[in-house]
Amino acid sequence: MDRFTGLVAVVTGGGTGMGRELVRQLAAAGCDVACCDVDLDALDETRRLAVEGAPEGTKVVVGRADVADEASLVAFRDRAVAELGCDHVDLLFNNAGIAGGGSFVAGGREEWERTFNVDFYGVINGTRTFLPLLLASAEGHVVNTSSINGIFASIGPRMPHTSYSAAKFAVKGFTEALICDFRVNAPHLHAHVVHPGHIGTSIVLNSAKAHERAPDQLDATALAELRAQLTGFGMDVTGVSDEDLRKGMTQLGEAFRDTAPMTAAEAATVILDGVREGRWRILVGADAAVVDAMVREDPEGAYEPEFFAAIQRKGHLGGFGSG
Repeated sequence: MDRFTGLVAVVTGGGTGMGRELVRQLAAAGCDVACCDVDLDALDETRRLAVEGAPEGTKVVVGRADVADEASLVAFRDRAVAELGCDHVDLLFNNAGIAGGGSFVAGGREEWERTFNVDFYGVINGTRTFLPLLLASAEGHVVNTSSINGIFASIGPRMPHTSYSAAKFAVKGFTEALICDFRVNAPHLHAHVVHPGHIGTSIVLNSAKAHERAPDQLDATALAELRAQLTGFGMDVTGVSDEDLRKGMTQLGEAFRDTAPMTAAEAATVILDGVREGRWRILVGADAAVVDAMVREDPEGAYEPEFFAAIQRKGHLGGFGSG
C-alpha cells in the first residue's frame, strides 16, 4: 500500500491524541474516514480539523461508541457505512485505550476490568465488527495499538501497572496470531501491531474521566484511596491538602501530555508510514526502540529495579515513573 487516496478507514478513539492525528492525516491524504469516541465534543473538533485539511469531497464521519460494548460499535458501523456510502473498509485502526487498574492485588476489580475491556476487548470488538467490510476490500489492514507496555510491563519498580500492561501484551499476541490467521484464511488482509512509547496525549486526563476519578470528581473516600496509593509508591503526601492533591493530579496529566518526547502528530506519521511500508511491527519513539532492545538483550533481568534505572539513565521513561 503506497497511498491512502480513495480508501476508506475507521479509527477508534479518534477524539483526541494519536486517534485524532490519524484521522487528520488520513483525511489530508484523501481517505474517507469514520471515527468514534465516547466524547462527542472532542469528536466534533476532530471532524472540523480533518475536513479543514482534506481535499474537497473527502468524507469524515464521527459517532459516539464505547469500544468495550460490541453493540455500540455495531451501531456506529452501520451508521458510518450509510453516511460514507461504502460497501467495504480498507483500514481499521483499533486505537482507543485508557490507563488504570494498576494493581491486581490492591486495586479495585471494576477499574481493572474496565481498563482491560477497553484496551483488549475493544480491539477484539473492533476487529469482529469490521471484519466483513475488511474482507470485502481488495487489500485490508488491521492496525492495533499496543504500547511500550506491551513489551515491558512496568512504569517503575514501585508502580504496579497490571491491567494496562496485560491488555497491551494481549493486543500484541492477538495481532501476531492474526498474521498467521490471515495468511491462511484471508491472504489479502494484513495485521500490524503498534508499540508507542511516551507520546504527548491526554491519556492520563482522559483515563481519570473514564474511571470517574478526575480531580474534580474525587470525594473524601477517593482522596483517601489516592493518598494510600501514592504512599505505596513511596511518596510522602501527609502535608498535602486535598485541594493541592487535586491540582497535583491535574498537573501530572498535563505534564505527561506536554513534556513528551514525541507529539501525537509525529506518532501518527510514524504509524501511517509503517502501514504504507508493510511493516507488521511498528515501534513509535526512540524510547520504544531502546526498551525493546534492552528487554530482548536481558529478559531475565527486565523486572529488577536496576533495569528501570538503566532505562532512565539512557534518557527514557522519565515521565512514566521512577524507582
